[in-house]
Amino acid sequence: MQVILLQDLYKHGVAGEVVRVADGFARNYLIPRKMAVQATSSALKQTEAARKNVEARKAQYNNMLNDLARQIDGVELIFGRRAASTGKLFGSVTTQEIADELDRVSGVDINRRRISQQSLREVGTHQVAVRLGTELAPTLKITIVPEDELAEFLAARERGEQVSAEDIMAPDFRYATSAEEPAEPSEAGEGDTTEQESAAAPDAAAMPQ
Repeated sequence: MQVILLQDLYKHGVAGEVVRVADGFARNYLIPRKMAVQATSSALKQTEAARKNVEARKAQYNNMLNDLARQIDGVELIFGRRAASTGKLFGSVTTQEIADELDRVSGVDINRRRISQQSLREVGTHQVAVRLGTELAPTLKITIVPEDELAEFLAARERGEQVSAEDIMAPDFRYATSAEEPAEPSEAGEGDTTEQESAAAPDAAAMPQ
C-alpha cells in the first residue's frame, strides 16, 4: 500500500514523503497511530505543501541522526548485575535498559529497536552497535560487573584506575589503593637475636679456650 507519511519514520521516510509499505503495517500500525494516511488523490492534494519540502526535510532529518550518532559513539554504560563465579548473569541487561541508561547518561533518547543486540547475559565489556545515522555507525561500550563489586568498581574508576570488568573476575584481582600498605611490625623483642645477627656472631664452639 502507498501511504503519505505524516511524521518522520526511521528507515521509511520523512513527513510528506509517499512510500510503499506492507498493507498490514499500514492498516494496523501507521494509520491508526496517525503516522500516515493512504495515498489517495485527495490526500495527495491535501499534503502537497508538505511533499514539496520532502528533500529538504530528508536532509535535515539525516543531519540530525548523524549528529546524534557522533554524540553517542563510544559512550560507556555500566551495569551491576547478580552473577555466578563463571561470569554468567542471573538475568540479563536488555536493550530497553541500555536505551534508558543512554538517555540518563547522554540525554539521547532512542528507540530500543535501534540497538543491534540481543539481551546481554555475561559479565564483561560488550561492543553494541546502534542503527542510527547515515554517515556513522555508532557503537556503545556496555560494561557489566557483578553487583556486589559495582560500588568499588565505580570508586576505582573515580580514582583513575584502568580497571575492566574482565579484571575483577580474575581470582587474584585486587583493587589498587592510593597509599602503601604499612609494613608488618617485627615480632622480635629487644633481647631477641635476628637471623643476621646470629649469622654474624662467631660460633662459640670454634673460639679458642
